[in-house]
Amino acid sequence: MPESRANGQRTFPPLYKSTRNESMDRLAFFHILERLKTQKRTGWVDYKIPNPESISDHMYRMAVLALCCTDKTLDIPKCVMLAVVHDLAEAQVGDIAPRENIPKEEKRRLEAEAMHNFIHEMLHGSPAARRIEALWQEYEDQLTPEARFVKDLDRFEMANQAFEYERSSGVASLQPFFDNSLPFLRHPEVQSWGRDLERERAEERKAVGQ
Repeated sequence: MPESRANGQRTFPPLYKSTRNESMDRLAFFHILERLKTQKRTGWVDYKIPNPESISDHMYRMAVLALCCTDKTLDIPKCVMLAVVHDLAEAQVGDIAPRENIPKEEKRRLEAEAMHNFIHEMLHGSPAARRIEALWQEYEDQLTPEARFVKDLDRFEMANQAFEYERSSGVASLQPFFDNSLPFLRHPEVQSWGRDLERERAEERKAVGQ
């Protein structure tokens, strides 16, 4: 697991130390990616959602959402790649939730440290490593239209998943996940998806008398 808890505090596994064997270090990186498949998203765990999605589940749907965009001004292949790498650091640090009271600057430092470890200790600064690093940093900086669009996908996907969990888990309302996502959408097409989702949710809640 990418994290454990001691006295209620998150602790982190040690960073990987290079063996100086590029093949073995690259294989170690491939193995660490498994953590994204097994680590559950913290917000859903906190709400006791049965069998909650993993980090990679979230990123995969974001990538497919990017493919569904019709905005011809965006570099869609880059958007797909941004979606695939934007939470990559969580393979090392896990999904850090706001209620854990880890300052934003410390969260950024931990994630940057994890990415540096992947890029230099595991992937030896190879062209592939530099491509991954550049994509991750572009998303973090939020300076390009593609990065801002993928941030909107991150928000929309969370709201979409919240609605699906309301339907399936027995939790009456996951309103905080909608409040923290849909009002902040900026891309017109993703805003339209958000309105469709809100309309569908309102209709279903009305039908069941909520």
